Amino acid sequence: MKLKRRHKEAAEVSTESLNDIMFFLLLFFLIMSTLANPSVIKLTLPSSKSAVQMAKQQITISVSADHQYFVNKTPIAFTDLENALKIELARTQSPTVVLKFDNSLTVQDLADVMQIGYNLGVKMVLSTKATNK
Repeated sequence: MKLKRRHKEAAEVSTESLNDIMFFLLLFFLIMSTLANPSVIKLTLPSSKSAVQMAKQQITISVSADHQYFVNKTPIAFTDLENALKIELARTQSPTVVLKFDNSLTVQDLADVMQIGYNLGVKMVLSTKATNK
């Protein structure tokens, strides 16, 4: 009497739920990546050959390509820039202002903001991005 199985069962991995898991992981990472930097001002900074970073940045003035002014990520009209800068300077001990200008702006735009800093007697530094040599 021969007892033999007629059908051999093969091991099988079920991948039906793998699509759902991958979808939820993708959704999770997309949502988390948008929440990582919610208040970033998008600027294309001018280039520089040296890449010296300041150890301490007290006040940042950013100007976007469409002439929107920001003091420490707070939107400010150009007419109110001097008063807002005075308030921020009163809060710091050794005031240094970092200027972040979009590279599509004119030199006159930069000179206007630097004139405000000169009137207030504050040290200003222009922020650039390092270029690969």
